[in-house]
Amino acid sequence: MKKRKITGVLAATLLMGTILAACGKEEASSTKGGGTKQEEPKYTFRLADNQPPDYPTVVGDKKFAELVEERTNGRIKIDVFPSAQLGDEKSVLEQVQLGAIEFTRINASPLAEFNNQFTALGLPYVFESEEHLWNFLNGEMGTKLLDGLEQSKMKGLAYYDSGSRNFYSTKPLKSVKDLKGQKIRVQQSKINIDFMEALGASATPMPYGEVFSALQTGIIDGAENNLPSIDSSNHYQEAKNLILDHHQRIPEVLLISKAAWDKLSEKDQKIIKQAALDSVKTQREEWDKWEERSTKKLEDAGVVFTEVKDIQPWKNAVKSMVDSYSKDYKEVIEAIDKARP
Repeated sequence: MKKRKITGVLAATLLMGTILAACGKEEASSTKGGGTKQEEPKYTFRLADNQPPDYPTVVGDKKFAELVEERTNGRIKIDVFPSAQLGDEKSVLEQVQLGAIEFTRINASPLAEFNNQFTALGLPYVFESEEHLWNFLNGEMGTKLLDGLEQSKMKGLAYYDSGSRNFYSTKPLKSVKDLKGQKIRVQQSKINIDFMEALGASATPMPYGEVFSALQTGIIDGAENNLPSIDSSNHYQEAKNLILDHHQRIPEVLLISKAAWDKLSEKDQKIIKQAALDSVKTQREEWDKWEERSTKKLEDAGVVFTEVKDIQPWKNAVKSMVDSYSKDYKEVIEAIDKARP
């Protein structure tokens, strides 16, 4: 009897285990079939930016992160690291390609190394106004440029505003003729060096962080950048002459690592992409505020502003240079022409 009782208990235990196991398999299979909701994966990502915490691009980054967290009910969190905390642009970009950092915000110029069609955006005077630029960026070719980065293990999500670039110098700047012979700091790229030569200036490539001391010591006469950068870098303290020729309107780009993108569900990809696009409004509004504040700050500091009323002499000076580059980027140049307001 005793032996039979133990056997019965054992049989009952085995039967219960079989039932529970069967239930587990059914739950798993019903999850695949959409019957039982499976818990969606949680992520904590990092977003690198080399600008200070209150800079317009960082404000845009934070809005993007806020929208993603809100729309995923906290399931996807993006921590924003400003002030180059995760490294300079070049090293961060390499880490994004490797998937070690998931997001970054970078100027479009260096992206020409990965998709050479971005080079066309840096050609001088190709965009006549802010409206012209955004007509292009929001069009089919703007999207195509972003998507073209996927072969380099990253994906473009959205464009941010970076205003227009203008010349500033320790010497007077009233016309294109005044640039002749001046030593102007430029970013290290062939297009910028050729641009300076076309204007009769002497191109002096150097790291951004060395510009202030180079202006102080006379190694360079001037440089070129957007107004908020001239403000935040304190370059205006040394270079009191500013000419608003708006020679380049190169946007910023919000990127995600292809490795991070590929592990997201289609639903999460859509959330990330739309949040990036929706953050642009906040970033552009902040940019406009910064430009206004920077203009007042520079004027109060005694910077002499000269607005170029006739841009044609500037365009004439660089025409052969622009034409020679345009041959390699016909499709992009055509799209830029079609985007004119």
